[in-house]
Amino acid sequence: MVKRLLFCCVILGLTAVPGRAQNGGWKQLFNGKNLDGWQHVGPGGDKVVNGLIETYGGMGLLWYTGQKFGNSQIRVVYKMRDKNDNSGVFIRIPIKPREAWMPVNYGYEVQIDNDPQGETKEYHSTGCLYSISKALAYPGKGSGQWNTMMITLNGPHTIVTVNGVKVTDYTEGEPAPPRKFDFEPTRGPRPNEGYIGLQNHSDHDVVFFKEVAVRPLK
Repeated sequence: MVKRLLFCCVILGLTAVPGRAQNGGWKQLFNGKNLDGWQHVGPGGDKVVNGLIETYGGMGLLWYTGQKFGNSQIRVVYKMRDKNDNSGVFIRIPIKPREAWMPVNYGYEVQIDNDPQGETKEYHSTGCLYSISKALAYPGKGSGQWNTMMITLNGPHTIVTVNGVKVTDYTEGEPAPPRKFDFEPTRGPRPNEGYIGLQNHSDHDVVFFKEVAVRPLK
C-alpha cells in the first residue's frame, strides 16, 4: 500500500500543473474565466476552455489592453497540444496593435517552438527573441507538458528563462543576424516598455496558456 501511494505521488508530481503566482507582487492578467482585458487582432483567435486560453487558427495576436509593461517580470505558464506547436509571447509593442504584423516588426516575439522547421534552430527556438537572439539552451517541453517562461524587462535589457534555464540575455544595440526570411522582424530598436500579447499561429499549432502574470522589478 505504501509503495502504491509513493508511486501515485511520483506520477502526480510529474504531471502537476504549475500553480498560479499568488503573492510576491504578481498581478494576474488572465482571470481563468474569460478574456476580459484582452483584445484579438488578425486571423484565428483564442477561447477559454477549462480555465485555459486555447489558441486556434492564425496568424493573430491576443494582446493585453490594460497598460504597457517595462521594468518588470512576466510569467507565462503554457503547454503545447502536440509534440511541437508554434506560438509566442510578444513584448515591447510600442502602440496598440490593429493587426498582427505590426507587433512582429516593431516589438519582440519571445518564441514558443521547440523544433522550428526550415529555420535556424539557434535563433528560432523557444525562449529566443525570434531571429534576433541566439539560444543559450533548449529547455522547452512539448506533448502536453507544462512550461514556465519568465521574461525580465530591465530597461533595454531582456532576459528569458524557460523552466528555470536561461535562454536569452539580450540588450538593445547588440548585434543581430541579418534577416533571412520576409516573415522575420525588421531590425531596429524597441522601446523600453510596451504592450504584451500571445500569438495564435495556425490551425496546426495549438497552445494552451494557464497563466500570464506581471510584477514590477524591485
